[in-house]
Amino acid sequence: MKFYEMTWPLLRQVDRTKVVVVAPIAACEQHSRHLPVYTDTILVSGVAEAAEQRLPEQLLLLPTLWFGASHHHFPFGATLSASVDLHVDMVAELLKPLFDDGYQRILVLNGHGGNIDTMQVALRRLQPSYRDRLLTAASYWDLAKDELAALADGPRKEMGHACEFETSMMLALRPDLVRHRELKNDDSRFKDESLRGLYVAEDMSQCTRQGSVGYSELATAEKGKLFLKAAIDRTCEVVLGLMRRPLPTARIVADIERPNPASPKESKF
Repeated sequence: MKFYEMTWPLLRQVDRTKVVVVAPIAACEQHSRHLPVYTDTILVSGVAEAAEQRLPEQLLLLPTLWFGASHHHFPFGATLSASVDLHVDMVAELLKPLFDDGYQRILVLNGHGGNIDTMQVALRRLQPSYRDRLLTAASYWDLAKDELAALADGPRKEMGHACEFETSMMLALRPDLVRHRELKNDDSRFKDESLRGLYVAEDMSQCTRQGSVGYSELATAEKGKLFLKAAIDRTCEVVLGLMRRPLPTARIVADIERPNPASPKESKF
């Protein structure tokens, strides 16, 4: 079911206990010299819409929120962005009316790396008010991390930016928007194994020469179809898994285990 194609009487009839609301979020930002600025939105929408087509009764699809947290792309220009705090508010405000309307299970399906922190903070903010609901979020590439890594030909096995993964999927979905003559590998990020696991706050101009990270020259439409299938398969698995998962209890722990005052510990003195 597509939320944005239905009327309010039809949406009133949707059984809130038998659907997962999927809320795609993305961005409009520079994607190097060869991909359009709407790449993230095109890709996550493609994954979400294909999942809805497979599970039309279990998945209620919202329109994609294209306005993302992309300030770190500003040095290249060609970017529309919400501040971090504003994007947290946007995601929370998007979801709150759905919970108030009785929906019980929501999956925020993310298509932009800059949204990861903001979507998680938004769910943290909402959770205390909706303790009997399932508030979940994931980037589609994280859901299919193992599958995507197995399909990649380049040395980079995780999602980059305008990389082998994104470029291949765009070649599969919108080949007309890919500038083939501009394809150029760029994996110039500083690498030091001793810093493994460390988060470094930097903008894109500080870690890439041309606005991309990865191996776009290895991209093909055939691989793009396989990447998309992996992401769609996993999204469907997650939706069905969320349907099976029991809702959390809103019970508050009233009694915390305390020492028995009738048997105090012996004094050392």
